[in-house]
Amino acid sequence: MEKEYKPQYIENFVQKHWEKYKTFSVYKNKKKKKFYCLPMMPYPSGNLHMGHIRNYTISDIISRFQRMLGKNVLQPIGWDAFGLPAEQAAIIHNIHPEKWTKKNIQNMRIQLKKLGFSYDWNREITTCNPNYYRWEQWFFIQLFKKKIIYKKNTLVNWCPQDKTVLANEQVIQNSCWRCQTTIIFKKIPQWFLKITNYAEELLNDLKSLTKWPQDVINMQKKWIGKSTGLQIKFKIQNQKKYIEIYTTECQTIMNIKFIAISPEHPFTKTLILKNLLIKNFIKKYQKNFLNKEKMIKKKLYGINTQNYVLHPLTKKKIPIWIAYYVKNNYATSAIMGVPKYNSIDLKFSLLHHIHYKKKNDQNNNLTIYNQKNNINNISKKKNFSEIKNFLIKKKIAKKKIYYKLQDWSISRQRYWGTPIPIAYTQTGKIVTIPENQLPVILPKNIIIKNDINILHKNKKWINIILNSQNLIRETDTLDTFFESSWYYARYTNPYFIKGMIDIHMAKYWLPIDLYIGGIEHAILHLMYFRFFHKLLRDFGFVKSNEPSKKLLCQGMVLSDAFYYFEKNGKKIWLNKKNIKIKYNVHKQIISAKLLNGIPVHYAGKIKMSKSKKNGVNPLKILKKYGADTLRLFLIYASPIESSLEWQENGLIGMHRFLKKIWNFIYLIKNSQENFKKYKISELIFKKINFELNNTILKITKSLKNTYSLNTAISYIIKFFNFFKKKYQKYEISLEISKKSIKTILILLYPFAPHICFVLWKKIYNKKKKSIDEEKWPIPDFTALKIHQKNITIQINGKKRHIMKVNIDETKKKIIQKITNLENLKKYFKNCAIIKIIYIPLKIINFVLKN
Repeated sequence: MEKEYKPQYIENFVQKHWEKYKTFSVYKNKKKKKFYCLPMMPYPSGNLHMGHIRNYTISDIISRFQRMLGKNVLQPIGWDAFGLPAEQAAIIHNIHPEKWTKKNIQNMRIQLKKLGFSYDWNREITTCNPNYYRWEQWFFIQLFKKKIIYKKNTLVNWCPQDKTVLANEQVIQNSCWRCQTTIIFKKIPQWFLKITNYAEELLNDLKSLTKWPQDVINMQKKWIGKSTGLQIKFKIQNQKKYIEIYTTECQTIMNIKFIAISPEHPFTKTLILKNLLIKNFIKKYQKNFLNKEKMIKKKLYGINTQNYVLHPLTKKKIPIWIAYYVKNNYATSAIMGVPKYNSIDLKFSLLHHIHYKKKNDQNNNLTIYNQKNNINNISKKKNFSEIKNFLIKKKIAKKKIYYKLQDWSISRQRYWGTPIPIAYTQTGKIVTIPENQLPVILPKNIIIKNDINILHKNKKWINIILNSQNLIRETDTLDTFFESSWYYARYTNPYFIKGMIDIHMAKYWLPIDLYIGGIEHAILHLMYFRFFHKLLRDFGFVKSNEPSKKLLCQGMVLSDAFYYFEKNGKKIWLNKKNIKIKYNVHKQIISAKLLNGIPVHYAGKIKMSKSKKNGVNPLKILKKYGADTLRLFLIYASPIESSLEWQENGLIGMHRFLKKIWNFIYLIKNSQENFKKYKISELIFKKINFELNNTILKITKSLKNTYSLNTAISYIIKFFNFFKKKYQKYEISLEISKKSIKTILILLYPFAPHICFVLWKKIYNKKKKSIDEEKWPIPDFTALKIHQKNITIQINGKKRHIMKVNIDETKKKIIQKITNLENLKKYFKNCAIIKIIYIPLKIINFVLKN
């Protein structure tokens, strides 16, 4: 055995062994209980970042642990390979997106293998591979035939920087989720997926996700936004038409001062034809609508239509206003303006001088007219329940449920994505591409420009002939979230050629037992992921209602970030290596300058990213410390749900720990000198056995139940240090030593598999199977029973009491118990303890002085 721990050498050796013997390839095995552990697939950007590595390390630890429990574990990996970043990189580097993507995948695959993740590489998926997305195109056609996919001309969220449509879920605080550019609105033809058909089920099934983080559940509930209320008809004066409003506050109906409708409301469109003022107002609205910042400032702008509705109860005239703040895409696009109870309505009324009395604007009794023109008096004391019942009975109102959730916009105006399998006749009729012509593949000989979707200009690709008919292809491509919403099911048999999903394999592996990814995906990927699973279920591909039993959301990896502003105000992010930093005594950054002395701003510890230039190159870390050290640090530094602050000192500490284990086993294996001081007693043996089994028990609970992986590592470190001290002090037999070392290696193996693999082989000299095949240790509960000893208590040398104490009890705890004993309190009263003489677990003598 080599004396020095050399991680690069041993990790390379172990990884070659795993690859040669396909150690982690997995197949259907009904004799074993399955465990499907899945980390979210990465986008192939070129290099892994520490957020990736932390996510995949968590997944790998749990996968290795579950294998050692005897389960049939599936842990696959793949690449979310379509998308705008590759297209933008193609423009910058003058390279085709496919070539760029494949190069990045190759680079990141090497990095993943260097980290020792136990993936079944036979199941690797790349979403830009035609063998994968052909089934996506096939499914698109099936959904279109079932009218779950449709196309309409509508206002959409448009990113002027990325020049593509965004789904509602991809707009964060009025900005693009990817580039943070303020969005604008465009009216264009767009493909939609009817996620709203599943709104109620998506909401109700959240109750079954008892092992998902509550934050994710709450965010999805809020985004689905179920609302139950009344839809009330208001007749337009002198017309047969009605304006319907939706309200959850029916009781405010007697306080209406105006009706507000959206600029996109159908009644607005009829007014434009007759009223020039309204027509000009709408033109301004549409112009401002392209600028979200202006819209926010002008949110309360509106115009009086000079039209009225009649109150359904009092028959009083109520003015109709067109108002910016009324949402076009929610409920009826019309609301009751009730300044008394709504702050936005109040601001609007004050801005436009709409008559509003703050006090005494409501009588104690409400006069309403029914359809027979009989007058009824309804008392306020009845809490307006009679009003509600009256409106429903007379069919003026009806109960209604609305959802904030909108249909999913799935088409994108960019090249690098899955082609939509649709074509059009000369008259605009939609034609689906025949199944025998799938997949529809993107044209390869192209030059990408930033300002257009280049598919529009590729006449050879666009123009096709089907059944002797000249057609034009759809040039939009699918949102990449479409690909990442069903990949988990394809992993169950990625080479299945008879259909989208192998039903038998999906039945065996699904649902996922543990899904791992960031909480930032709560209303993006995780919502689409759940929705797609229900679609697959309804088409008979899967049996369960939800795709994953448990969800684990890891925290972000944070690092110091610095920036300065150019003269034009543009923020420029800087690499830390180019900055001279000054710290205070608490190691906090107090100033930062470029090497030429120009001051820069410190942004604090924020999420590592390429754009912020605060990432760490994983290859440099692997070269310096090795994969096992990095894996340990990323898990030990903080609980997995919390953010982790990047500190190289933490890496050094973990590396030192692994070196200690290596050196200790080298000492045991190679030392001939008997330097022990004492023969081991039965008491010490029991103590070692107790600590050994207690450590197994605690770590098993941490890995199986709570996923407290950082505390599991601390238990390993604690037991190793404990045993090392005992080994150096007592004559411990080889049998006990091997048992303890074996346990340490098995417990450490999921976290640091390379060093454990090699040390296992060094100890057993190939006489035993590989540690990859070892079972997880089961604690000996007889050893965990608390063993007690009688201890004699003396006061000034005289025996006063005999007390039972646990063998693992500390001196401090024993003293505390003795001084609290009722029959000994009289000896300690008004006395000072001068000295305590303690012979462990035998005698304790208190020397007291009055």
